Amino acid sequence: MAKKAMVEREKKRERMVAKYAAKRAALKEIINDQGKSMEERFRASMKLAELPRNSSPTRLHNRCQLTGRPHGYYRKLKISRIALRELGSSGQLPGMVKSSW
Repeated sequence: MAKKAMVEREKKRERMVAKYAAKRAALKEIINDQGKSMEERFRASMKLAELPRNSSPTRLHNRCQLTGRPHGYYRKLKISRIALRELGSSGQLPGMVKSSW
């Protein structure tokens, strides 16, 4: 199990990304608009830089929903490989069969 603080930090980042998503998108649109004046685009980039760092989606890290494990993460299932194996062995995932050879 991952540290509770790490899991909570990640949840906080997710909330922050959702909160500032519209504002970031609007500022990026101004910055990328070649029709705007250079000063206006520069002001928009400064406002973007003033936003909290944790509001950037690139700061998010995928973690297992059950254990908080950051590695061995399956995006489609949103759980780690270890949690997947445990759920499959206990029969809680339909269609998953233990392999043997």
